[in-house]
Amino acid sequence: MAATSGSQNTFMPKRQIYDQEQHAQFVTFSCYHRRRLLDCEPLRDALIESLAEKITKYSGICSGYVIVPDHVHAIVWFEAKGELSRFMKSWRQSTSQELKRMLRGVAPEYAKIIPPADLLWQPRYHPFNVYSQKKAEEKLDYMHKNPVTAGLVERAVDWKWSSARHYLLNEPNVVPLEWIF
Repeated sequence: MAATSGSQNTFMPKRQIYDQEQHAQFVTFSCYHRRRLLDCEPLRDALIESLAEKITKYSGICSGYVIVPDHVHAIVWFEAKGELSRFMKSWRQSTSQELKRMLRGVAPEYAKIIPPADLLWQPRYHPFNVYSQKKAEEKLDYMHKNPVTAGLVERAVDWKWSSARHYLLNEPNVVPLEWIF
């Protein structure tokens, strides 16, 4: 699709999601304009419940996740080729309206400053092929350290909205977690 801006033409190539190799995918998506919409515990809880529901619905495996105030990471795998796109579309669409509605209930003053037509999520998500156990461990460690790096907690296990407690403390999790490698 070509877009014209003044006298300059720019071309936006069709976006390709490479999940045909059946690798696990490290996916990242952000709140619109990197707003801290997920500062509210009930919204993070609902997003985790939705992840659990969608990973089961799409017969996928989730190896890890973290939800921080302005973005989400997860490592997922699907047996069916091309299933990542369907899963992500469903997860993001189903949570978009629900979380916006919840935000009006739990943080009405914050919700008032957000134009009603604004999206909840940035339009795109970013997948990364995870092709080895070493890469999976690297990505899992990176995502679990996100809340520590952001100054939300001192230790990864102190952040309730990630899979770190499952791996480090052997605690059960709402999301069915399974190591892919």
